[in-house]
Amino acid sequence: MKTIAALSFALFGLAPIAASAADDVMIVYDGSNSMWGQIEGVSKIEIARDVMAGLVETWPQSTNLGLLAYGHRREGDCTDIELMVKPGPVEKGAFLQTVNSITPRGRTPLTAAVEQAAEFLSYRDNPATVVLVSDGVETCQADPCALAAQLERQGVAFTAHVIGFDLSREEHEQLACIAENTGGIFVPAENADELRAAMTQVQATIESEPVVEQVPEPEPVVEPETPPQTVSAPATVTFGTDFTVTWGETVHSRDWVVIVPAGADEGTSRGYRRVESHDSIALRAPAEPGLYEVRYVLDEGNTTLASTPVEVVAAEQTVSAPATVTFGTEFTVSWGETINPRDWVVIVPSGADEGTSQGYRRVESHDSIALRAPAEPGLYEVRYVLDEGNRTLASTPVEVVAAEQTVSAPATVTFGTEFIVSWGETINPRDWVVIVPSGADEGTSRGYRRVESHDSIALRAPAEPGLYEVRYVLDEGNRTLASTPVEVVAAEQTVSAPATVTFGTEFTVSWGETINPRDWVVIVPAGADEGTSQGYRRVENHDVISLRAPSVPGLYEVRYVLDEGNRTLASTPVEIVEAQQSVSGPEIVRAESEVTVTWGETVHPRDWVVIVAVGADEGTSQGYRRVENHDDITLTAPAETGLYEIRYVLDEGSKTLASSPLEVVAADAPLDDGAGLNAPASATPSETVTVSWTISPDDADRRVALAKADAPDFTWISAHRVGGEQETEITLPDTPGQYEVRFLDISSQSVLGRAIIAVGE
Repeated sequence: MKTIAALSFALFGLAPIAASAADDVMIVYDGSNSMWGQIEGVSKIEIARDVMAGLVETWPQSTNLGLLAYGHRREGDCTDIELMVKPGPVEKGAFLQTVNSITPRGRTPLTAAVEQAAEFLSYRDNPATVVLVSDGVETCQADPCALAAQLERQGVAFTAHVIGFDLSREEHEQLACIAENTGGIFVPAENADELRAAMTQVQATIESEPVVEQVPEPEPVVEPETPPQTVSAPATVTFGTDFTVTWGETVHSRDWVVIVPAGADEGTSRGYRRVESHDSIALRAPAEPGLYEVRYVLDEGNTTLASTPVEVVAAEQTVSAPATVTFGTEFTVSWGETINPRDWVVIVPSGADEGTSQGYRRVESHDSIALRAPAEPGLYEVRYVLDEGNRTLASTPVEVVAAEQTVSAPATVTFGTEFIVSWGETINPRDWVVIVPSGADEGTSRGYRRVESHDSIALRAPAEPGLYEVRYVLDEGNRTLASTPVEVVAAEQTVSAPATVTFGTEFTVSWGETINPRDWVVIVPAGADEGTSQGYRRVENHDVISLRAPSVPGLYEVRYVLDEGNRTLASTPVEIVEAQQSVSGPEIVRAESEVTVTWGETVHPRDWVVIVAVGADEGTSQGYRRVENHDDITLTAPAETGLYEIRYVLDEGSKTLASSPLEVVAADAPLDDGAGLNAPASATPSETVTVSWTISPDDADRRVALAKADAPDFTWISAHRVGGEQETEITLPDTPGQYEVRFLDISSQSVLGRAIIAVGE
């Protein structure tokens, strides 16, 4: 294969060189229906999504990543394969959104999917890496092993890494050949942690793989003679253990080492590992004792350069467990010295087939492990199984016996209330209690609660009266161990509220005896659908609660609703009526000046007043202030001149109840309310200016006053009492600034005219 690749490079004046990481990687993602299967109560598709999120977070930006999925759109369709993300720099958010949109549905055409992935990566012309994640074997009459060999032959540098997720041992070989035939790795994963570790291992392998790039070669390369090589390994190793292999100087990073039966055919590669950039590698000893040899194999032509003999010997093993255990309980298993951390222990029916693994646990670095006893009494055996070849090394008999159990609850409970359930001795903390209709199917679990470390638990009675039963259920196998009958009965309820309330106001609701603190009261339009809950409040430990009346007048009803099932137990009619309101303020103000707003009787303290442009949308609220417990409020006029309106707005529904017009004029504009006041617009410090007016003389106490522009209306720097004259002279301060001349009517405490004078430097 590599000879053909090298010849092709030579013909085009190109040569292979090594780079730091693969350029293009395509993940082939399993979207078949089997991904809905569960591991420890979590679906495999959820586990895969979570692991993919972690992968994308750590994916190097220097490596392009694509996504191809199969079996996610149609049932029973072997052509259901879709390129979902083209290879490119990872956009994390978009990539994960695409992954999370995949819904398992169909079959497993993984062979065609791998082939399409290779084609998308232009594998005949460019280095290409495919990562296949699958929880099943080919279901569309294709040969993945043959395809993998073909892709390896035809590709520039095609590699497929395979992760077998939750596969049986028999299924491993059907996927492992894809990796073996393309120089990739095969990693099995049984649960979420192992899948995460597998993805990390594959990512690390991809990052360390040499990549074939094409660069001009000035002269033809003369093929060197095959260099000499040595390989070393222990003379004796125990079956199933990992042992270290070393060699002389690496010839090529894609060369490989392998342990095979003595005299095996040249090129035998089962269990091989690439030497890559290492100077030593761990191999796994076979499960069968005998004479073997470790070989260093040249990737170019699969030629053995060096070998050394290794004897694989058996190891004695023991396993211990209690002679008798109660069904569903956890019990401790121990063994002699661990042979390989990936070996496993399991409890199976006596005489079960070799390799039976349901409920197994890896021994890892432990010297003992807890297993769960099956739910069915009978004769079983605990086995210590060598991971290499799934060979049982030791076993011990265990009898699983039944346990007597009782469960107690009141004979009668009121619907929606909580009641206490107790039981005999807990068998397993993950067992559970539940109330179900009499005769419900075994395993019915709606509303269940784990027993954990408790000796009693509160359950919630259903909303429908009738005959029920409380069950104690063994978690292992969901088997009912004990039950007791319970009759759920109805409760009478009343609810009271005022017959008439003003819209937007709060009013008091009361009821009879509380059934459950999580029940709720609510006001809804008369005849609203059952369960309508907008604006509801829990009754908790109260006997009265305040609700807010809606903003739209009409006929409503207040309901007391049972939390269990959202069932209305009592209701009373309420008419919502409109409230009359008024709002007042000045008709004309200067820009950004203070505006005092008053209104009629407050409807609700959270209502608000606001200045908005004439015709602004209902609910416009910029610059608003709550009325709270005030009877007037100061707002700031807008900076832009024009026509505005002052609004009083009901908080409930943001509904305008009253408005009054307001004109905003320039900040230095004169304001007149009958005085006809006239003064110069500007002057110099200490200058004496003439101020005149046109209003007729009157017996009222009137003054022409000079004040700072922002001073209160009836304070001044100087003032001239007005008689029958029509003008007076005012000497301005020697400090520059904005000043205002005001014509004041002291008797009525009103300002009849204003004029700004700017005193400059």
